[in-house]
Amino acid sequence: LFWIHLNMDYPFNLKGILYFPKINMEYESIEGTIKLYNNQVFIADNIKEVIPEFLMLLKGVIDCPDLPLNVSRSALQNDGFVNKIADYICKKVADKLAGMCKTEKEEYEKYWDDISPFIKFGCLKDEKFCDKMSDYMLFKNLEHKYLTFKECVEKNGKEDEETTLYYVTDEQQQSQYINMFKTEGLDAVILTHSIDTPFISQLEQRNEKVKFQRIDADLTDTFKQAVEEDEEETFKANTETLAELFRTALGNEKLDVKVEKLKNESVASMMTLSEEARRMQDMMKMYGMAGMDPSMFGTDTTLVLNANHPLVKYVLEHKEGEHTALFCKQLYDLALLSNKPLNPEEMTEFIKRS
Repeated sequence: LFWIHLNMDYPFNLKGILYFPKINMEYESIEGTIKLYNNQVFIADNIKEVIPEFLMLLKGVIDCPDLPLNVSRSALQNDGFVNKIADYICKKVADKLAGMCKTEKEEYEKYWDDISPFIKFGCLKDEKFCDKMSDYMLFKNLEHKYLTFKECVEKNGKEDEETTLYYVTDEQQQSQYINMFKTEGLDAVILTHSIDTPFISQLEQRNEKVKFQRIDADLTDTFKQAVEEDEEETFKANTETLAELFRTALGNEKLDVKVEKLKNESVASMMTLSEEARRMQDMMKMYGMAGMDPSMFGTDTTLVLNANHPLVKYVLEHKEGEHTALFCKQLYDLALLSNKPLNPEEMTEFIKRS
């Protein structure tokens, strides 16, 4: 995509060039090779002590006459001079990226999707790099425009106030939620890479006033109509009735059911999954603990029913109806579909029932 030249005489001698490759496959082996030379004599590849870990995704060549020729790892680890080289390389990369963002914003935006996993990894691994890059991290919004973190916060709240930034991990999967957001004139950022989960956790630690929440984690008040005071009793009773009906129909006593009056009448039912529970699941997947029983942490999914939708009204009116259980299952599956793909058994059932 582009490259960075390194050239310095003091306090040590170093020349080099680093290439930024296009990394778009999440699973291809993305180990680059940076070859280390001493006066054009090859020493070794990818020496973690000289080249910061997150730069290992790059390809390139570094020639440094001041490096000892016989590089034993232990000698390098205790060599303060070597750490200085690593810091210098890191600083140069951050300066180049920041410079690009300032002067060639369009080019930088073009590269952003390809280089962002690498930059985020750098931020997680290296505080200094993170400080330097914090104003040059971009976020793609629903209109596919690129905003800096600061712009996102300003757009969604005020500085020094609690701000929630919504994000999308899969545009197709979460399209129902995205449409609701767009109808209400709200925005969200698109974060599709597996590194985004730890990265947004780090951003929240560094910016205490900012919280990230996936677009389907909860329904904000913007989407709901208020329940009138004189309806409150009935509404509460109806919610309980519906919750019971659905639990019985689905044979799931623990099912969490909420009833809301949604402004968008075409939405019958939705699933929301609490942010904490989902991040926990993502982390488990990432560390290969996917086999563990997620219910240990509580699934925290809530079935949200739209009181304004004819199907939901039908279920309420025909509590004992012969088709009521059928409708309950259908509404539940529709909600699930808006949240994640159904597993094969659920899918077969859904299609038969449809």
